[in-house]
Amino acid sequence: MSADRVREVCVVLLTGLGDVVHGLPVVNALKRAHPDWRITWVVEPMAAPVLSPHPSVDQVIVYRRSRGVAGVRELWRDMRGRRFDLTLNLNYLAKSIWPTLFSGAPRRVGFGRDRSPEWVWLAVNDHLPPRRRGHTQDMFLQFLDVLGVARPEPLEWRISITPEERTAQREFFAKFESRPVVSVVPASAMGRKDWLPGRYVEVVDALHHDFGAEVVLVGGHGERETRIAREIADRASLRPAWRLGYPLRDAIWTLDGSRLLVAPDTGPLHLARAMDVPVVGLYGHTNPWRVGPYGKFQDLWVDRYTNPGEAPDPSRTEPRLGRMETITTRDVLECVERALRPGLPDSVSF
Repeated sequence: MSADRVREVCVVLLTGLGDVVHGLPVVNALKRAHPDWRITWVVEPMAAPVLSPHPSVDQVIVYRRSRGVAGVRELWRDMRGRRFDLTLNLNYLAKSIWPTLFSGAPRRVGFGRDRSPEWVWLAVNDHLPPRRRGHTQDMFLQFLDVLGVARPEPLEWRISITPEERTAQREFFAKFESRPVVSVVPASAMGRKDWLPGRYVEVVDALHHDFGAEVVLVGGHGERETRIAREIADRASLRPAWRLGYPLRDAIWTLDGSRLLVAPDTGPLHLARAMDVPVVGLYGHTNPWRVGPYGKFQDLWVDRYTNPGEAPDPSRTEPRLGRMETITTRDVLECVERALRPGLPDSVSF
């Protein structure tokens, strides 16, 4: 199907938060090349707030997969009657099969058998050429190549913050009296990707006493995440500000207003990168060359995944157990010092 016959586009990219962020440069490029295309994005509830609002997404359909069969039926009702001309399935897991098929698009583009381990390639009829796995962002940009759309340079994420959210942001950050604010994500959705709470305490204390920074704890509302964050807050010499469990839209403007983020491999890290907030990324269990902040802040990564003398290789997907524990407090603080070095402004202007 030629581009001039396309009007309705369905993007299937359900989770995780970082993956949805990586999908934004794709829809931005599509809108720039074809302003008349109407883009509908099918997403799961957790990451949906990133897309509402977003200037390149015309409609969001939320797939409540956790409801099982009832969620599939609800998705079918929401998609029934729509006439999509083109579907892009950026997922490669089986959960994306239903929305891809329900789209009914005559052209459905997705990963081929080489990168679809759960038979997802059967739900699409236009496969990306075989290629080694790379950084998630690079894999998504390949969809633009197939569609004949130029890759943007530089990439644009265009994460929106509403006027009401700007007001809330100014009110929240005003209490820090222009001191630099460092956000810290103390836990991820997978415990094996987390760093040690006691070392976070040492970093939080150093941020206060050695760098004159205010610390904000950011994250989800899960029991384990909350427990770890409370341990850090209780043991720190000066209690950090608490932003765990708040809506994702609040996390977006909190990160946007921060001078720096310290985080393991987790969704907020990619949100910060997309808003050009420097990130000290902590990597040992997962490969930063595959899932790290895309194309930036490599000098702030703590990479204990890559072995000494080993060339960076984004195709490596295997986890490496026990590596997070090898990251020291000094490793992290050396990166913090580079990020907060003299000569940079202390505060963020809203």
